[in-house]
Amino acid sequence: MRAAFSSALVAAAKNDERVVLLTGDHGYALFDEFRRQCPSQYINAGIAEQNMVGVAAGMAKAGFRPIVYGLSAFVPVRVLEHIKIDVCYENLPVIFTGDGAGLVYSTLGTSHQSFEDIACLRAVPQIDIMSPCDAHELTACMSSALASASPVYMRMGKADVGAVHTTLPRLDRGALLKVRAGTHPVALVATGSMVKTACTLAEELDASVWSAPWIKPLDAAQVRRIASETKAIVTLEEHSIAGGLGGALLEAMAEEAPIPVLRIGIGERFSHTAGSHAHAMREHGLDIATVRDRVQPFASRWKSN
Repeated sequence: MRAAFSSALVAAAKNDERVVLLTGDHGYALFDEFRRQCPSQYINAGIAEQNMVGVAAGMAKAGFRPIVYGLSAFVPVRVLEHIKIDVCYENLPVIFTGDGAGLVYSTLGTSHQSFEDIACLRAVPQIDIMSPCDAHELTACMSSALASASPVYMRMGKADVGAVHTTLPRLDRGALLKVRAGTHPVALVATGSMVKTACTLAEELDASVWSAPWIKPLDAAQVRRIASETKAIVTLEEHSIAGGLGGALLEAMAEEAPIPVLRIGIGERFSHTAGSHAHAMREHGLDIATVRDRVQPFASRWKSN
């Protein structure tokens, strides 16, 4: 996924000299090709993420197309106020990319883990939120973000869990993408790294899977249609269950199509141990075995009704 991100950046900068990449003193290997091909469009703002957002806002006002890169624990979480006031209040076309979203930086502990970034930004007006699940979705998301005249945040999980799509999908703003059709009356709706987990479980259940590369806005009419065709929904995300995909889906369907929704995500707790990404996923109950133990009884209950 990160290789696709690097390629998309280079292509965007070569296609449009207004595209400028700003980074907070990291991502050097990731941006080697960008700096080699577009050196004048690369700015290392140093370990000063708040100032970097202000610089990006000023450049956007001057007609540039800034892309701000950082770890999601810092962009957007550390710089939330600056994104809100400097960029969103002015409705400026700045793209924020938060790398290592979720539990990827597991060995570095809570300070570098980010499972509240979607929730933080969902309440801020005039910014879209994207969460691609693989390289194909990321490429499509970058294309949509560059075409937008408003702020966009794209979260990326650094761990590569493999491809979900075989070709570049068409993205419509706010729409869910159907990844798998199934006969089970329970549908799985997932985003980011958890789409792959959803696909694995769906094969066992013969359930349909929807990917949510666009979390804000979320196509409420489409969500209600999906709800009307199923008995229950399971949402899966490497993010807090408070204010994430599950919450957005519930809000979209609550007034007209209320059905049971099981939300799989990170609960009301921080990480208490250190280890690999797989270790952190197990600690927070997002590993495939734990998720299966939660989903299968729920799914069986609705298949029998």
